Amino acid sequence: MQFHIDGFYPGDPRFSDPQDRVIAPPLKRPLPAEVDVLIVGCGPAGLNLAAQLSRFRDIRVAIVDQKDDRLLVGQADGIACRTVEMFQAYGFADQIIQEAYQVNEAAFWKPDADKPNQIARSGKVQDVADDLSEMPHLIINQARVHDMFLDVMRQGPGKIEPHYQRRMLGLEVDPEGGEYPVTVRFERLVNYSQYTQEVETVKARYVVGCDGARSSVRKAIGQELVGDALNQAWGVMDVLLNTDFPDIRLKALIHSNNEGNMLIIPREGGYMVRLYIELDKLRENERVARDQMTPQVLVAGANRILKPYSIDVKQVAWWSVYEIGQRITTAFDDSAEGRPARVFLAGDACHTHSPKAGQGLNTSVMDTWNLGWKLAHVLTGRAAPELLETYSAERREYGQALIDFDREFSAMFSAKPKSAENPDGVDPAEFQRYFQLFGQYTAGVSIQYRPSSVVGKGEHQDLAKGLTVGKRFHSAPVVRQADAKPMQLGHCIVADGAYRIFAFAGNATPMSDQCGVRALCAFLQNDVNSPLKKYTPAGADPDAVIDVRAVFQPHHQSVETSDIHPVLAPQKGKFGLRDYEKVFCVDNRPESSGGGKNIYDMRGIDKEKGCIVIVRPDQYVAEVLPLDDHAGLSRFFQQVLIEA
Repeated sequence: MQFHIDGFYPGDPRFSDPQDRVIAPPLKRPLPAEVDVLIVGCGPAGLNLAAQLSRFRDIRVAIVDQKDDRLLVGQADGIACRTVEMFQAYGFADQIIQEAYQVNEAAFWKPDADKPNQIARSGKVQDVADDLSEMPHLIINQARVHDMFLDVMRQGPGKIEPHYQRRMLGLEVDPEGGEYPVTVRFERLVNYSQYTQEVETVKARYVVGCDGARSSVRKAIGQELVGDALNQAWGVMDVLLNTDFPDIRLKALIHSNNEGNMLIIPREGGYMVRLYIELDKLRENERVARDQMTPQVLVAGANRILKPYSIDVKQVAWWSVYEIGQRITTAFDDSAEGRPARVFLAGDACHTHSPKAGQGLNTSVMDTWNLGWKLAHVLTGRAAPELLETYSAERREYGQALIDFDREFSAMFSAKPKSAENPDGVDPAEFQRYFQLFGQYTAGVSIQYRPSSVVGKGEHQDLAKGLTVGKRFHSAPVVRQADAKPMQLGHCIVADGAYRIFAFAGNATPMSDQCGVRALCAFLQNDVNSPLKKYTPAGADPDAVIDVRAVFQPHHQSVETSDIHPVLAPQKGKFGLRDYEKVFCVDNRPESSGGGKNIYDMRGIDKEKGCIVIVRPDQYVAEVLPLDDHAGLSRFFQQVLIEA
């Protein structure tokens, strides 16, 4: 899509008239007195958590923010491949992909060897490696991501709307517990012409602080951000411009000789560009002189770095100045000896880092993507409260690893190029190699959670070498048996809080007496130890808690719908309608028709034996088991779910 040609306007670009993009201001409503989950902060972490919890009709949720209304412009813009995979679970990945700029290549520029005061291109690299993800690396205004989450929140059974204009005054946790152990007080500005303070009190079972780097929730539970600042200042601006710089529509990383460094990020719409411009190195304990900074100063700095090229800025849509600092909290919750956590932290409230690696928004939403289903399972009685202990254990380790990476990446990006005059500088070629080496990290697909109650030990990993226990389920192409639809297998993992059992068949004829998938289905249907029988509540759909799917190796036309076991064709809803979308086959289409990609080959699945892959509600592989290990399947769910 191309838009912004006549200037930047916030909102949905599919409306040609900017006035039609305006959304009515939120309704002024009092806060509820009691809730199951209170979310403080309407940033990406908070909205993602609310979107997940909105899928559960019986969970009462309130989300509050100090702002007057929804975000319209600016802030984060980079969306990692892993985050787009998460968007797919909500159903809005396609719209985001259509609107966004897709990062395909990155260009590297360094001082010209013959003219050191000018820059020259040193190389171009593929931004996302082949088969890293089925999803692209995207650039889009964070406000549009917020809009998508807000739609999910409104449309879900929980029907969640934010409460704006609330500033937190205090938070207290009753050490004796009780049904609603957390009490939070807010002040509300109710009259603009005459300042009137209205104080509201909310009691909650759980509170999640998603209220940014200056988090009031974090301070209230006695946690603090610890770490070091790098004393580096950068200006950032979204602009509409004309230029003779040849890589303006590529992600470009630029090292100049004496004028600093710059990162160019093309924005959505085809015309807008984000510029990250290095400012002078700060002295110890020095802050950016914001009152002396203007868009004109930043543009002048960009033109000095870009010589012999230049930019002619027509409109500045948004700009800011920030200082880099990498910090992380001492803990991600308020748990103490003998007392379970009731207050959690997510996003910038518990870790901060520079934006140049594009991990701020992406890491924040992954925090609450990890926490949301766990809260839902505890509040709906599917799991014991001990499940919540895995949130801090899993996410804090990754948060620290991200900060370590970000510190090194930022230092390399900000360093002067290596030269005869500066022998201790960074070799631009080495920086380019570093960028490629850590492609999985910046794409968000390198996370691997350690063994725990919700992550197995991977003793049978050889059965599916490319679906690593503890890492996200790496999708691959299949063909849906019932309607011959080519699709990605991972796209049937939706944000509904259910576990998935993927049964990859061995080489036996599908649904024959020798078929391991048929034997597994018989166990799940009839055995007293079947996880389906033990954990599915009475009256719920058969796949409400554990969703069973199968993949066969023969051509989809050789598998008859009438032979499919009832576990793979459950009857659902008030009319008991049959679900035909649980069975898949290898994509045996010829390459000329877009096929030729065998999921067994791509993900190292044993073609003779097959296997079971258990996937958590947040799309991470929980365990890989032999296809006939019915007892192992029962043991896994016995430690993560409570009998209905």
